[in-house]
Amino acid sequence: MERLGTGIGWRPEIADAVERMPGIDWVEAVAENLCPGHLPESLVRLRERGVTVIPHGVSLGLGGADRPDEARLTALAERAETLGSPLVTEHIAFVRAGGPLTASPLLEAGHLLPVPRTRDALDVLCENIRIAQDALPVPLAVENIAALISWPGEEMSEGQFLYDLVDRTGVRLLIDVANLHTNHVNRGEDPAKALDELPVEAIAYVHVAGGFERDGVWHDSHAHPVPRPVLDILSDLASRVTPPGVLLERDENFPEPGELERELGAIRGTLERAGAQAPKSSLPEPITPRETDADTDADIDTDPARQRLALAQTALLSALVGGTPVPEGFDRVRLGVQARALAAKRADVVAKVAEELPQILAEGYRPAFLAYAQGHPMTGGYRRDALDFAEHLLLAGRPEDAETRRRLRDWWLERSGPAPLSGHPAARLARATRRVLLRR
Repeated sequence: MERLGTGIGWRPEIADAVERMPGIDWVEAVAENLCPGHLPESLVRLRERGVTVIPHGVSLGLGGADRPDEARLTALAERAETLGSPLVTEHIAFVRAGGPLTASPLLEAGHLLPVPRTRDALDVLCENIRIAQDALPVPLAVENIAALISWPGEEMSEGQFLYDLVDRTGVRLLIDVANLHTNHVNRGEDPAKALDELPVEAIAYVHVAGGFERDGVWHDSHAHPVPRPVLDILSDLASRVTPPGVLLERDENFPEPGELERELGAIRGTLERAGAQAPKSSLPEPITPRETDADTDADIDTDPARQRLALAQTALLSALVGGTPVPEGFDRVRLGVQARALAAKRADVVAKVAEELPQILAEGYRPAFLAYAQGHPMTGGYRRDALDFAEHLLLAGRPEDAETRRRLRDWWLERSGPAPLSGHPAARLARATRRVLLRR
């Protein structure tokens, strides 16, 4: 594993600032936002300067009950090859549930949700990661996520879960110290204990990010300055092992470049002060799974575990986005917090991918979308979600203002495409909808 150094999350909103920042050794870009044939010019220039670019996936759902989607794996591999990346990263999370394994509609979370730390979930995750490793041209590293909720009946701590995962698959770890802090506040988990238990030699790099606390709940917003407790966890980690790379994440509410540079300076200072305590030989060695575990895993039939995991994850996600009853053992109050957070994030992302909607609806956009989200789970991605939301409003005769309604109707008609010719029920529904809206 090569030494990466200090990096920052590349986002279009700060692309120019990142190019001018001193001391940036590497950047990380959200894989799903990149098109291999049309890379942003800023990333092209950074690569030409020798800055490493790592694609960071958010949609594989490696912790889900289904095996990884081949098309998503192919897309991630293409981005790694196009960027000449030394590795790719994803999350230990599930992002969708339902479908054939449960004979129920497929639901999208629109965000990363925690995997139960059980033997079933670990068996499924290990197989999913090995499938991904076989499909990718470079090593894979997976990230621990922040969580607002805890699964009942967990059988392992986070450190133990990650240790077994690395031991069985040889996968690298992307350790997010901000997520360790989030889980300390929200789930009472000790970051030092997690660092004691996880294999620090498997760390590929580290994420550092900010958030905020409200009513005793820590929200991993990536939109606020990095707090002292997160830097303290980074210091603890860096006193145990020198991480090959450390990266500052910021996704919203971007400050002036000078503030980002000061945060990067604080990260460098934390690493330097902790470095005197770190082991001298701290660059991770290549990791291979234990042969006994690899042989045993090859004989494991994960289908029963996948079925059980699918039912559990679908029940949870349906409660979060569909308003169905809360599964037994979950904290109802905390589930409500998570449900509202998912709806808020969904509203934010739809406003980005369909920026005309908040322009057309103005202050009415957010309350209208949040009301819509309560009874309409996302099933086809954010762009489909935006069209479905607009269609929902129009069929209800909203907005009340005629001119605003006309603008929304024109927007929907332009983007919903020509009427499908197929006899599929969805196509018939689309044709009927267009006829209704064209008459209005």
